[in-house]
Amino acid sequence: MKYEQITVATTSHVCTVTLNRADKLNAWTQRMESEFRHAVEAAAVDSNVRAIVVTGAGRGFCSGADMSILEAGAAGVDVSGEASPEAGTGGTGIAANYTHRFSYLLRVPKPIIAAINGPVAGIGLCMTMFCDFRYMAQGQKLTTAFAKRGLIAEHGISWMLPRLVGPMNAMDLLFSARTVMTNEAAAIGLVKELPVDGFLTAVQDIARDMVQLASPRSIGVIKRQVYDSLFQNLDEAWRRADQDMVASFSSEDFREGVAHFVEKRAPAFTGR
Repeated sequence: MKYEQITVATTSHVCTVTLNRADKLNAWTQRMESEFRHAVEAAAVDSNVRAIVVTGAGRGFCSGADMSILEAGAAGVDVSGEASPEAGTGGTGIAANYTHRFSYLLRVPKPIIAAINGPVAGIGLCMTMFCDFRYMAQGQKLTTAFAKRGLIAEHGISWMLPRLVGPMNAMDLLFSARTVMTNEAAAIGLVKELPVDGFLTAVQDIARDMVQLASPRSIGVIKRQVYDSLFQNLDEAWRRADQDMVASFSSEDFREGVAHFVEKRAPAFTGR
């Protein structure tokens, strides 16, 4: 796919996907969504990529849905295809939960880190909810936006946000649709705060250290365990973890994990 509204670059095992409509504060479109998903799914199967960082071009991260879509909807034009594509693309059991607009990100077996460099709202904020980490530059703003547009909590945010910050904080952000600064978002556990200077480089360094010092195979399995456990009881999660531990003993990364510790050297994990 030729990318028109994002850019993609990979350095030292970290793939950086940049939303690239800077003149529109990277407002979300169907084209951007298609390109974004294509880039993420390509990175997921690329053996050279061990972590994915998502950021925005210019001074914004993502201002939400492109206003032309909202204006058309308010005028009575059917924009349901833009507002909410397929409700799911199949799957049964736990797997069905990972087939929706952003929930597929939870199934990518690599860390996905949102580097929120500027204002983020609406659907852009929803997307970051399904990233594994959210780092936000100091002094920036976020808002859920929906209630102030006469809309509801869409794109899975009503399910994910309470799990990240608790029901009371989630309803505060959703009901009021008020503007929240980085420091408050960090205080409720929604984001981690970093200085503006060198922000993206700092996030990329965090991602790089994570996947170089820890086994990519372990990270992928643990990520699946964490999200699957949201749909499991303790017994199911425990039994699956026992199976995964047995499988780990025969992996290359287990042998390397023991070897580098005994030999007191940096690890050289393969992800296998």
